[in-house]
Amino acid sequence: MIVSVVYFILYFTLFLVLLGLLLLNRKRYTYSPVQLPNISILIAARNEEHTILRCLAAIEALDYPKDKIEVLIGNDGSTDRTQEVITTFSEGKPNYTCITITQTIGHLKGKQNVLAQLTRLATSNYFFYTDADIAVPPAWAKAMLGALKDKVGVVTGITTTQQHNLFGKLQALDWLYSLGLMQVVSDLNLPVTTMGNNMLLRREAYEEVGGFENVPFSITEDIAIFNKILEKGWGFRNVYSKDVFAMSTPATSAWQLLHQRKRWMRGAMHLPLYMTIILILHSAYYPVLLPFVFYTSVGTVLAIFAFKLVLQSLYLRICLRRVQQSVPLWLYFLFEVYLVISSIVLLVFFFLPVKTNWKGRKY
Repeated sequence: MIVSVVYFILYFTLFLVLLGLLLLNRKRYTYSPVQLPNISILIAARNEEHTILRCLAAIEALDYPKDKIEVLIGNDGSTDRTQEVITTFSEGKPNYTCITITQTIGHLKGKQNVLAQLTRLATSNYFFYTDADIAVPPAWAKAMLGALKDKVGVVTGITTTQQHNLFGKLQALDWLYSLGLMQVVSDLNLPVTTMGNNMLLRREAYEEVGGFENVPFSITEDIAIFNKILEKGWGFRNVYSKDVFAMSTPATSAWQLLHQRKRWMRGAMHLPLYMTIILILHSAYYPVLLPFVFYTSVGTVLAIFAFKLVLQSLYLRICLRRVQQSVPLWLYFLFEVYLVISSIVLLVFFFLPVKTNWKGRKY
C-alpha cells in the first residue's frame, strides 16, 4: 500500500508540474526574413496512390513562392498507381521531380534509403521532410523556418490524424496528447525526439553527421538522425502550433495501429531517461491503481481515477485549443477507455515474436 501511495504522489505531482509548464512556459517562434530562402521538400512514397495527391495538393497550396520550392518524391518500388498519380499532378510544374528508387546505399533499407538518395539530389540548404499520407498547412514552411535560428539543426512540427470516424478521432487525441507531453519537455530545452513526417533539417547539420547513410539502419530513421545531429552539438526546436499542424491518414484497423505503435515503441527505446521516466509513470497508472482497491475503499479508487481524468482532460483540452480543435466532453472519457485498452494490448503485442509490418515490408 505504501508503494502505491508513493507512486500516486509522484504521478500527480509530475502531472501538475507538466500542466503548469504547458500553461506558463510556452515557446513561440516567428519568421520575418528580408528574403525567403530556397527550400527542398522530400517525400518517400510507397504504394500511396490514394494519399499522395492530397499530400502534393497541400504542398502546392503552401504560402511560399513556388519558384523557391523544389519537391523531390522518391517512388520506393510502388506496385500501384503512385507513379502515375505523381506524373499527372506534376505536369506543367517543373519544380516537382519524381525519382524511381532502384539502388540501395550501403546498409540502408526502405524509407531511410529513399530519403538518403533524395537528400543527395536536394539543392537548397533547408530540407523539409514529410510523408505521402500527410497534408501540411499553408504556413508550414515559414513557421518551421521561424524556429530554425542560431545553432538549431532540427525543427519538428506536430501531426495528428484526420477524424473521419470514432477510431480516427481517438487516434487524433492520442497523437495530440502524447506530443503535448513531449512539448513541455522540449520547451525546457531538453531534447525528446522528432517526427519524420513533419521535420526540417539544416543542410549543414545533416552533412556534418554524414547524412542518413552514416546512421545505422533503423525503422525510426527520424529519431536516429535527430540523435546524431544533437550529438554534434546542434540544437533543436519542437513547435506546437496550428501553423505546423499536419494531418495524417489514421490507421484503418486495430491490426494496422498495433504495427504502427510497435514501430514507435522501438524508437521510444532511444528516448532520454527523463522522457522514459515520464512515460513509465504514465503507463504504470492502472497496474498500480487496480490492485489498490484491495487496500482501500472503492470510493478512494474512484476519486483517484476521477482526479486523473480531470487533469488529463484539462491537459488535452489546452493542447486542442492551441491547434484550434475541440471535441465533445464525452470523448474525453472515451479517450481514457481507449488508452487503457490500447496500452494493455500494445504491451502484449510488443513482446510477441511478430515482425513489424511497415509499408508492405517486414522488419
